[in-house]
Amino acid sequence: MKVTVVGAGAVGATCADNIARKELCEELVLLDIKEGIAEGKAQDMMQTAALLGFDTKITGTTNDYSATAGSDVVVITSGLPRKPGMTREELIGVNAGIVKGVCENILKHSPDAIVIVISNPMDTMTYLALTSTRLPKNRIIGMGGTLDSSRFKYQLSQQLGCSPADLNAVVVGGHGDTTMIPLIRLATWNSIPVTKFLNQGQQKQIVNDTMVGGATLTKLIGTSAWYAPGAAGAAMVEAIVRDEKKLFTCCVALDGEYGQKDICLGVPVIIGKNGWEKILDFGLNAEEQAAFNKSADAVRSMNDVLKTL
Repeated sequence: MKVTVVGAGAVGATCADNIARKELCEELVLLDIKEGIAEGKAQDMMQTAALLGFDTKITGTTNDYSATAGSDVVVITSGLPRKPGMTREELIGVNAGIVKGVCENILKHSPDAIVIVISNPMDTMTYLALTSTRLPKNRIIGMGGTLDSSRFKYQLSQQLGCSPADLNAVVVGGHGDTTMIPLIRLATWNSIPVTKFLNQGQQKQIVNDTMVGGATLTKLIGTSAWYAPGAAGAAMVEAIVRDEKKLFTCCVALDGEYGQKDICLGVPVIIGKNGWEKILDFGLNAEEQAAFNKSADAVRSMNDVLKTL
């Protein structure tokens, strides 16, 4: 099994580190456009192998896509990170060119790869990856909802005083501060609805804090977060390479599901060896569906920017 992570910045390196620690593949390639960065980080990670006890072979390369040949899964993290005050929409112009070029180069050497997109704005970059490569839709997956759902569980755990691992909670819709929809009505604490333990004010606070989770971290640390995004990408790689049939919220191509077409948006899906294998219908109520439609409209307006590039 071979995995490539494109982009050796904070998110890409963290994702690669998680993949290596879990021994999700025999060979892991880290690629970056900046001279020496991928090689240095790969060597640094390999020097932890004896300490952490993993046998994954990690190599780094500067923009040499031939080194990625035969990859089963490719994670794309490359692109300009979001800075304080910058919206995901503002990233489109720069990152669209980067992501399209990465996809073209990857598929020259790994035509059967499953592609995980982390680059922002993630919903639009996933849509671009799908339309520019024309790969089967199950092989293009955006990471956003997986991260947002983990952040949702964190906010819930803070209010409930419990372990995030005991919670089931998902975020659907776009991967943006105003487009994501934390489904608190469906969230459970070991099968018990969390709404039994939280008043309306607490529920509203949790939803709001989840929606601005990325912006909050950007304001605190001066750039986009990396630990949780990297871990989310690695978790998706694990579900694919181990054929876990795991339920994640991911950004995938919709063809009538949840009332939307010709768009990539976050919905609950089963992830396994074939990529995303099935979309689950959670039966949104009228209010949730209206929010989902509004989210789709916002993402579609970002996708329209691609036509002007």
